[in-house]
Amino acid sequence: MTQTIAPRARTLVLLFLAVTGALLAGAAPASAHAALTGSDPERGAVVDTAPTQVSLTFSEQIAVSDDAVRVLDPQGQRVDKGDPANPSGTTYSVRLLSGLPDGTYTVAYQVVSADSHPVAGAFTFSIGSPSETSVSVSAQGSDDGLVGWLYGFGRYVSYAGFVVLAGGAAFVLACWNRGAGVRAVQRLIVSGWLALTAATLGLLLLRGSYTTSGKPGDIFDLSLLGDVLQTKTGAALVSRLLLLAAAALFIAVLFGAYARPASATAPDDGAARRRNDAEEADEAEEKRDLTFGLAIGGTVVAAGIAASWAMSEHASQGLQRGIAMPVDVVHLLAVAAWLGGLTALLVALFRAPAETPVGQDAVRRFSRLAFGSVIALVVTGIYQSWRQLGSWSAFTDTRYGQLLLVKIALVVALVGVATVSRRWTARLAEMPVQEAGAGTSGTSTADTGRSGARKDAVPVGQTPPARDSKDTKAASSAAETAGAGSARAAQLARQRTAMETARQKRLRDADPHRSGLRRSVLAETGIAVVLLAVTTVLTQTEPGRTEQEAKAAGASSSSASASTGQGTGAVTLNMPFDTGGGESGKGVVTIDLDPARVGDNVMHVYVEGPDGRAVDIPEVKVAFTLTAQGIGPLPVVPDRITTGHWSASGVQLPIAGDWKIEVTVRTSDVDQVTVSKNAQIG
Repeated sequence: MTQTIAPRARTLVLLFLAVTGALLAGAAPASAHAALTGSDPERGAVVDTAPTQVSLTFSEQIAVSDDAVRVLDPQGQRVDKGDPANPSGTTYSVRLLSGLPDGTYTVAYQVVSADSHPVAGAFTFSIGSPSETSVSVSAQGSDDGLVGWLYGFGRYVSYAGFVVLAGGAAFVLACWNRGAGVRAVQRLIVSGWLALTAATLGLLLLRGSYTTSGKPGDIFDLSLLGDVLQTKTGAALVSRLLLLAAAALFIAVLFGAYARPASATAPDDGAARRRNDAEEADEAEEKRDLTFGLAIGGTVVAAGIAASWAMSEHASQGLQRGIAMPVDVVHLLAVAAWLGGLTALLVALFRAPAETPVGQDAVRRFSRLAFGSVIALVVTGIYQSWRQLGSWSAFTDTRYGQLLLVKIALVVALVGVATVSRRWTARLAEMPVQEAGAGTSGTSTADTGRSGARKDAVPVGQTPPARDSKDTKAASSAAETAGAGSARAAQLARQRTAMETARQKRLRDADPHRSGLRRSVLAETGIAVVLLAVTTVLTQTEPGRTEQEAKAAGASSSSASASTGQGTGAVTLNMPFDTGGGESGKGVVTIDLDPARVGDNVMHVYVEGPDGRAVDIPEVKVAFTLTAQGIGPLPVVPDRITTGHWSASGVQLPIAGDWKIEVTVRTSDVDQVTVSKNAQIG
């Protein structure tokens, strides 16, 4: 009864905590992943006189290089001078050449946020009046091309390597000590170390190009590598490599002295037997001390490697950093213990030799280890969600929140499959233990010992009787025959051993309980691979709270500019659209109308994709209708200025009133939609 109720109770606890993690995302300010929250001049602004500088304000501190901010004239020539300056807080400015003519200017920026992620974007402003521009700023950042893909893949491999290395070692030390001598488990843990080391070296080389140009040719640029080594991320990667050197020593001891079997002797008398017992006690004491030392040393090294992520990514920025980084370390260690141990268990179930099978005790120990890891994972995940989301709506309105929901669903599915594994484990525990040699055919050594003494045996201490010449010749002939057949006998013995090993493996694999456990563990591992991929993408995604704060700050700054700056009464309308063409058919179209009065107006149209980046579409049209007076629709076809930006001047609105502004967006030859909002004009 207990074995049935306890797994169910634990499963209910885990599911409750997983769902609670999704529901307790509170509203608290924190920062991670920089976002542009304001600029001077504002995006799309039309100023009367040329400014002396352009200022950009971000949601957090950023790292800027010499070419981090560029200002281009309508012909595509740079008009900024000097390096970007940081006059105050999170505002960065670049000076402009004097005497700039009228026209539309493009501001392009590419910086690195404090949590190590590159942030790129562009916007335009105009002097005097908007004009055509030859500048076309690509919406693709340095993290979107081949280098960005390689960097993301390297991050995935590094996470996977750490999980296998740390989790596999934990499985051996905490659950299955005999696994240290199993070749398949050794190869698994060494492969994890190699993968993490290779990925870390690759990330160190890719980092310079990833945060600047995004060009594959810059991967081996030593000057960029030198710049990377001066950054927080570079220091974290170097620290990880040093800790991996210590991990190599740990592996050498684990698979060397720790895996060495205890010496076995056959005592002939009581004194020798007592000496042997004392030696065995000393060896057991040494093994316990070595296990304790490896456990402490391995935990310290694993925590240090996990800290190399925590000190350079989301946890290192924002609210409660002193708490967030240790929590992140615990989160990573829990993931490694659960998923890495699960991988080691899978390898042991499928690849362990018949003479050293995974015992029921080992499976039960891992079940307890996994349960504790999941509890730690859920608790730390709740804290991280509270810190990174900031609101309930961020779950569905931001990409980070949507990915987090996918991750939570995968964790719940993993817990469900783990419940099935626990049931198979309970059934295995109820089965009698079958020794490796039980039920085998042939005569064992013990059987031979019980068969009685040979008739020609000579008592100890007596000299065997002398043989005559005939007996001597017969003995010599028998010896020659035995010598000739010794090789054949050894070969037959090896064959019998191999056949017996194969028979034991077939018997073990035929056990329905063990087969069921293997299938459920395989399913857990498959889900874990997907879960790790989602987690990797999540760490590279702008947190939902930051994304929403950036949008709110942009809207408020536009409103403030409209009420205090160029032309009182300027209107900004944001209209989400979905043409039905998949992700490429979704986005937000923004209308800026200045000064939103009767008579002449300047209109700017901006189109952004679901990720907030400017995108080009085949066609955008605008129409104004004053229904109360029966005026309209008055069509306006704006001119394309740059990527995701269209403009039209001289937009005539003859009468004040509540005008309906309709925007028709076409994203392909067949996908088109019209969205609308009302705005008070005059």
